[in-house]
Amino acid sequence: MITSKIIANGILKAVGFLILSSLLLYFLYQIQTVILYLVISLILCLIANPFIRFMTEKLKIRNTLATIITLLLFIGMLVGFILLFVPLIIAQAQNLSLLDTNLLHNQFDILEYKIETYFNINIIDLEEILKQTNLSSNINYTFFTDFINSILNIIAGFGMGIASVFFITFFFLKDQLAFKEKAKMILPDENEDKILNSIEKINQLLTRYFIGLMIQLTVVFILYFTVLLIFNSKNAFVIAFLCALLNIIPYIGPIIGTVLAALLTLIGGIGTDFKTEMLPTTIYVIIGFLLVQVIDNNINQPIIFSKSVNSHPLEIFLVILISGITFGVFGMVIAIPIYTILKVIAKEFFPKNKIVAVLTENI
Repeated sequence: MITSKIIANGILKAVGFLILSSLLLYFLYQIQTVILYLVISLILCLIANPFIRFMTEKLKIRNTLATIITLLLFIGMLVGFILLFVPLIIAQAQNLSLLDTNLLHNQFDILEYKIETYFNINIIDLEEILKQTNLSSNINYTFFTDFINSILNIIAGFGMGIASVFFITFFFLKDQLAFKEKAKMILPDENEDKILNSIEKINQLLTRYFIGLMIQLTVVFILYFTVLLIFNSKNAFVIAFLCALLNIIPYIGPIIGTVLAALLTLIGGIGTDFKTEMLPTTIYVIIGFLLVQVIDNNINQPIIFSKSVNSHPLEIFLVILISGITFGVFGMVIAIPIYTILKVIAKEFFPKNKIVAVLTENI
């Protein structure tokens, strides 16, 4: 017979579980930056391991030296990546220096008149909008101060993040064998095989996932680059590369990339006629990018991601959506890898559970 004491204990346990779960989620949310560093470091380790194995096994180089060489290679690639954007920044700065605000004002007036005449309306006051936005006036000192401070904060945060990631990665690579041995020592004997099997399967699936991700980004880059070349966009290679890289952020990244490409195309067209060249070219680039996204969302992603992590496209969409609502952009980026890890662990430890069996039938 169920007594009130048993019911009360059950309620207390449920409430305690909810509180602990909420605290854990809140804690994970607060340290999301550190988790991101760890995830990036693990990804770099997966990429670096083949190089280190080649140097240690074929070239007979000590593990520490092989780790240093590999990290120096990564740093060189990062520096090259940053230098790749220097010409783009210089070109956009030169274009902005040529901006004739008076000519832009006149072109807006003509555009307003033609819109009102064509639609027989008189509700659009672009001149008043221009006055309110104060395009032709100098930006005040406070704006520049805040802007410079924001840039400095971003650079400082980026530099700290890069240093942290490489520091963590160095010890992951250098001492990975020691970590594995110590992990085996603390693993419970009855679950040791399951845990080791899970780690091996996770490595396989995540390697396939990141290879699939690289294929997707390469295809998107080629399509973006083609669109920009068709419309003679300046610095097409760099813009396409940056916008393709933003696709790492599911759903939001492509939108940011499209807006960024539109702005850079618009700025790159400064000095040409706004109505006949700047605006139409920008609109065509936006349409081209949207078509690329249609291809990517309906062909690339379902095929590549569903095959790489053995998950249904709808399943992937829901996981990314839930992670985005819970942890923001960071959660969207790591959603698929974390979900894959959880699926592997669940299958290894709870193979007879019906829900787990359904979700992991292809793993």
